[in-house]
Amino acid sequence: MATQARQQPYWQPPTQPIPEARLPQLRIWNSLTRSKTPFIPLDPKGKKVTWYACGPTVYDDAHLGHARNYVSTDVLRRVMKDYFNFDVSFVMNITDVDDKIIVRGRQQHLLEEFNDATRRRGTATVEGTCTQALKAYLSKNLPLVPRDTPLEEVSTQIEKHYRLVIDGKSIDEGVPGDKEAKIKMHIKTVLAASSAMVALKRDSTSTEQFNVQVQDILLPYLDSLYGSTIDASDHSIFTKLTKKFEERFMEDVRALNCLDPDVVTRVTEYGQQIVEFVAKVEENGFAYRTSDGSVYFDIEAFEAANNSYARLEPWNRNDKELQADGEGALTKKTSEKRSDADFALWKSSKPGEPSWPSPWGNGRPGWHIECSAMASDKLGNQIDIHSGGIDLAFPHHDNELAQSEAYWCESNRQSQHQWVNYFMHMGHLSIQGSKMSKSLKNFTTIREALSRGDWTPRGLRIVFLLGGWREGIEITDDLVKEGSAWEDKVNNFFIKVNDVLDRQDQEKNDKVEEGMAGALQKAKDDVYNALCDSFNTPLVMRTISELISKYNSSDKSVVGSEQLLEIARWITSTVNMFGLNGSAKADDNSIGWSGIGVPHYAKPYLTSISKMRDTLRQYARSSGALDRQRFKDIASLAHNGHPPESDQAAPYQAVLSTFQNDVSSLRDSERLSKDTLQLCDRIRDVDLWNLGIYLEDRADDQPALIRPVTKELRAAKAEQEAKEEQKRKAKEERDKEAAAKADKGRMSHLDMFRTAEYSAWDEEGLPVKDAAGEEVTKSKSKKLRKDWERQRKLHEAWLRASGA
Repeated sequence: MATQARQQPYWQPPTQPIPEARLPQLRIWNSLTRSKTPFIPLDPKGKKVTWYACGPTVYDDAHLGHARNYVSTDVLRRVMKDYFNFDVSFVMNITDVDDKIIVRGRQQHLLEEFNDATRRRGTATVEGTCTQALKAYLSKNLPLVPRDTPLEEVSTQIEKHYRLVIDGKSIDEGVPGDKEAKIKMHIKTVLAASSAMVALKRDSTSTEQFNVQVQDILLPYLDSLYGSTIDASDHSIFTKLTKKFEERFMEDVRALNCLDPDVVTRVTEYGQQIVEFVAKVEENGFAYRTSDGSVYFDIEAFEAANNSYARLEPWNRNDKELQADGEGALTKKTSEKRSDADFALWKSSKPGEPSWPSPWGNGRPGWHIECSAMASDKLGNQIDIHSGGIDLAFPHHDNELAQSEAYWCESNRQSQHQWVNYFMHMGHLSIQGSKMSKSLKNFTTIREALSRGDWTPRGLRIVFLLGGWREGIEITDDLVKEGSAWEDKVNNFFIKVNDVLDRQDQEKNDKVEEGMAGALQKAKDDVYNALCDSFNTPLVMRTISELISKYNSSDKSVVGSEQLLEIARWITSTVNMFGLNGSAKADDNSIGWSGIGVPHYAKPYLTSISKMRDTLRQYARSSGALDRQRFKDIASLAHNGHPPESDQAAPYQAVLSTFQNDVSSLRDSERLSKDTLQLCDRIRDVDLWNLGIYLEDRADDQPALIRPVTKELRAAKAEQEAKEEQKRKAKEERDKEAAAKADKGRMSHLDMFRTAEYSAWDEEGLPVKDAAGEEVTKSKSKKLRKDWERQRKLHEAWLRASGA
């Protein structure tokens, strides 16, 4: 288990640059000190910054947890480059060789072969193999379920033995976490496979559906049987997988508006450099080889030479689970390791694993060594910034630091070599208490989230900005609402600013409202201080929101267009700097972000429609102002005789033409004002809405605001329609009840008891004898009298309502 007993070693602050450098007062939360430390670049002039970022391991599609890491990193990089004006050299690696890739590449290769074979041999082979695969999967991952459980009883056995996990509880005391999430994943896999196998027996599933449902139990089973038999010298078995997912990863992060790295490095392109790097570490006395041709890092020798191991998380250095995860699933245990904590720099390749030549025999790089070799090759013996996900801190980044410092250290040095000055770790993205990860299969891929419309690139980035870069974020309804509200607020501000500027006279309006001038300056100062405070983006987002609120509540008549332009340009520059506006640069002189404007080809028609509608509504609300001549005058406000400039403009021209005809067709009547307003509502709520345009009516006879239909507007309309439908149904129910009540009153109280149940009645129609001629009891008579009185009231009400 992790312990806090060990402390982080001393961190050497970088040398101050020349006095002329004039560095910002930037302090960065540095994982090497677990505190905010002043940022001082290695460059004596204080301009150039070197940055290495751990990239993806490309064996599957990137998910929203990856988006959290790469979008947050992109934000920090943009701030360093576009706000603090550093000249950033940004290098990112692609891990295209590691245990997960080898296993996945082999599994996919074997599955293709298996599927080809079963197409030739029929389903009998499939059933037998899947049965054995399910047994193996149960034994390893859900051991409480007997491996020989009949397929039809698998679900029952799982519910019996894993009820706590299914109910969302912890299997130990405490809060459920990754362990429970992993069990849920295995349960889902087994249930899918067992139900598919039952369906295959009943001949009630397609081959494609069956293959999808059983592949997660088949893949590890086939690999356990045949993984070592494949020809691993054919690297295409693995590169086919990695090239595909590297390409898809780059597509995904570009879709999220992340800047491309300045340099991309790949492990497969660094085979020789990695061998030379390992050899130098061995030559320096900090590595040793084993008889199988592997090379391990010697932690004891490294520390004996006055170096520090596990700089980032020394309390985790004896965590066996983290150590094993860092070594990879394919690493075999060896008694030749000098310490259990020693880690592989070079792994001898076993059958079924790709290999490269080395002085120690054919093998492949250990996971951690790749980053050391590639970062050192591109950025040298010292780096300003290294970044990655927090889950990589130990052992990956700690091992990376140790082997790099072992490589670069000099025998006559006075102090330990410090390879990285600032380590920044991005926080997790969590779902129901568990981090989002491929191994837990509790993820939504980036492309799924974007294609389904769950998220937009801007919306996702806003949520990460609101959450901060190093803190963990859990996606909750409240966080999603907060992000949507912030985006909607900025959207509305930009739309209104552009509307004001569009409607301004040609003359400049230089009015300056002192309160707004002070608010803008305060916002600029607050943003500078927030970004200097370790990139405090939540505070920046709050500052932008508060400035917009200040403008919204101000007296618009004393805020000149030039002052409004200055405010809008500063907000635009800030959101551009955060990457919220596509490819727009931070110093772009435009106003607003994409998605707030109407199509340029539609603008003339929309302006005419809006002007006509505003005028109509004004007249319809003023008594006696409407007549046929007035309609003709209003319809002629728009000159619509020319054809649309493009096919794209045709739908807008058609709405304008229809509107003109409808206005001209209005006739004098008692309903004229009502009909006019209904026509105006239809244009807004149907005709233009269906084209993605909304006319937002405003108070004080201001012209309607022409704006695109947004997700928030659609949601608001859907909510309003749901409320109206609810009201309609409630009224319908009330009317139905009233009708039933009224119908019940149709029968006279004098006749209500004249049935075969009784044989005699008094003058009011109340029964005195039952069907057998026996007198009705007093208690019964009392009850009948109550019913009779109730019906009398209903009948009298019915008579009044019907005018009888």
